[in-house]
Amino acid sequence: MKEVRVLDCTLRDGGYCNDCQFGFRNARYLVDSLVQAGVDVIECGFLTQRTPYQEDFTRFNTMEQAARLIPQDRRGRLFVGLLDYGAFSPDDLPEWDGSALDGIRVTFHKKDRDPALALARQIQAKGYKVFLQPMVALSYTDQEYLDLIEKANALGPYAFYLVDSFGTMKCKEMLRFFYMLEHNLDPAMHIGFHSHNNLQLAYANAQTLADLPTGRSLLIDASIMGMGRGAGNLNTELFLDYLNDSTDKTYQIKPLLRAIDRVLGGFYQQRPWGYSLPNYLSASYNAHPSYALFLAEKNTLTAEDIDRIFSRMPPEKRVSFDRDFIEDVYLRYMEHAAGGDSLAALGRQLSGKSVLLIAPGKSAGEEREKILHFARERSPVTISVNFKYPYLATDFIFLSNLRRRWEMGKPPKSQLIVTSNIPQSGEDYRVDYSSLLNTQEPVRDNAGLMLIQLLVRLGAKEIWLAGMDGYSHDPDENYLHKELRLSSAQETLDAMNRGMRRVLSQLARQTGTAIRFLTKPQRIFLPGEDTLADAEAGPSGLES
Repeated sequence: MKEVRVLDCTLRDGGYCNDCQFGFRNARYLVDSLVQAGVDVIECGFLTQRTPYQEDFTRFNTMEQAARLIPQDRRGRLFVGLLDYGAFSPDDLPEWDGSALDGIRVTFHKKDRDPALALARQIQAKGYKVFLQPMVALSYTDQEYLDLIEKANALGPYAFYLVDSFGTMKCKEMLRFFYMLEHNLDPAMHIGFHSHNNLQLAYANAQTLADLPTGRSLLIDASIMGMGRGAGNLNTELFLDYLNDSTDKTYQIKPLLRAIDRVLGGFYQQRPWGYSLPNYLSASYNAHPSYALFLAEKNTLTAEDIDRIFSRMPPEKRVSFDRDFIEDVYLRYMEHAAGGDSLAALGRQLSGKSVLLIAPGKSAGEEREKILHFARERSPVTISVNFKYPYLATDFIFLSNLRRRWEMGKPPKSQLIVTSNIPQSGEDYRVDYSSLLNTQEPVRDNAGLMLIQLLVRLGAKEIWLAGMDGYSHDPDENYLHKELRLSSAQETLDAMNRGMRRVLSQLARQTGTAIRFLTKPQRIFLPGEDTLADAEAGPSGLES
């Protein structure tokens, strides 16, 4: 007899949004909320031996650690954890005794399917319910998938999952895989469905499955508020409400609404998840969503550029995220040949000169009178970075960002210094992109640092920095104009500040060019300034 049940994966899949750092009290609150809501299966987090256990993280090294999240009165709910193949030895699992997790979800890529099934057999032999989760169903041919179903039948797990890892499945594709399962999977097993929302189809596909005239028992994965990697998952609260309306289910929605208000809304503000153009593009190429996140957080590419990069990736490389690979692809995309004549011509204009570099940070507006006074009194060569400075017609505009170049439209009267990754459009000077990169992630191609590198190379006497503030967690505090605003995760912003400080330190110590702040630095500082307070006081000799 058909039954549709819901598995909530907030504490596991949602952990990709906050590095699993929910906080122990928050995690307990979410578990209690899910129990009160009547959710059938609750996933508590990851079983892993790759990282040590910390109380505030939903990653567990032992069953005892996972058990701390489970209430005394389970109210008939099942509690499970997820084990990525290779992340945990089944030899370290105790025999199931009902005190901790009831089941273990075993997830694996196609290349690991045979040893993963052997691992699942070991887990099952210890008394746990096993949920088989072959990732990226679309990476299998029909025959490969049927062969896997046959092997699963020999194992006899609690559930076999249809997994739409990248949120790429349209209804027709989902039904094709489902019917392979319905007609070939042992009837005693549950059929599960795990989806992502890159194409905004998670809810529609889940509804389709729930409404099918099938006698199979179904398990549908969801997460509160859709919290999950990239575009996120099916929303638990939405799907429970749908089942209440379309079946005889009586799930309680209010506990989940309270959980959103008290816990998850804060995480969303820190690092939003959900639909985005990069996540759509990754899905359209059946690519791992971390590639989309990597390219989006560069903040240098248009959607069309990201599309081109995905199109150039070999299909076999799209399935698993490889940071070194995508960094190389990105840099190759950004590299185009640039002649040496521009450097010589620029050198004649900048060698031995005082240069005022104006970045688009908020201080470039707040301290504009100081900048204008400095420009009048000192007559430096003025260069703005990736934008037109509204208060002063700068001598040059330095452009290294494809997106900023497109946003600028018709170039102003300022001379343009353009890096070689940007298509030729009649600029005055063209310089090699790759030669200006540094070694610090994630600011390897930070435009301000690239320009400083160029100025040092051309022999500038001194470089004064204005509007080069570093990055605040509040996006409204980062840019002179709101239209320049770009969003990144807080941990990325912190890493960018650290990287900028390191590169500035290296350049200041290793070259003969004096580098000084003109505007009050916010989150970065130079050698000799041991603290940000010292930086805010300003380097010696700086004029007000």
